[in-house]
Amino acid sequence: MGVSELEESSMLLDEKLLRFMDQLESLEEKRATLNSLIEQGWFSMSKARYSMGNKHVSPLQYASEIEPLVCVHAKTLDSGDVDFCTEREKQKSCNEVGKDNGSIEDIGPQEEGVRRRIKSPKDMTEKEASERTSSEKAPEVTPVRKSEKNPQQDPLKWFGILVPQSLKHAQSAFKKVIELSAEIATLQTAVLNTRQDLKHSMKDKHILLQEASANKLDKVSTK
Repeated sequence: MGVSELEESSMLLDEKLLRFMDQLESLEEKRATLNSLIEQGWFSMSKARYSMGNKHVSPLQYASEIEPLVCVHAKTLDSGDVDFCTEREKQKSCNEVGKDNGSIEDIGPQEEGVRRRIKSPKDMTEKEASERTSSEKAPEVTPVRKSEKNPQQDPLKWFGILVPQSLKHAQSAFKKVIELSAEIATLQTAVLNTRQDLKHSMKDKHILLQEASANKLDKVSTK
């Protein structure tokens, strides 16, 4: 029992410690990259505000209805770690939106079949003349069908059609920040789990050391 189990516990503890150190190093690198991207994004945003003006790059240009373009999903793995992943919604183009909502108007005559000939006032009877006058007084109102939801569009278009490159760079930097944040959250969870596992392994090794020392004392006392 003593020596073989103690050596196996020591090797397992060393492997977990090395994995823990690798995770900490990777986490530190990703956090540094995250801070750098955030700084780049805000710097590009300030350049865009300087070139376009403070009033043209502000929350006043936000859409009245905003829907998230990125969703974060979390799933628990078999190892007990939690994996965070991002899923970006596909933005619909103008052609696709028109097909889905039917908002594009068709130009030209839409009537099918034989058109009805309009009679002259001389050929009309008194009943037909009264019906015609009543229909002219109360024209039919066709209900306008509104689209259920506004199509998702690129947030850059909130600030105009021709936006400076600095604003595009800011958007690109913040997109990377979202993806990197999910990776950092996953790695942070793995670090906490490895740290907890490392503590349990150290306790087990400490118990084995106590048992080994107790066995040695028993052998010495019997001699």
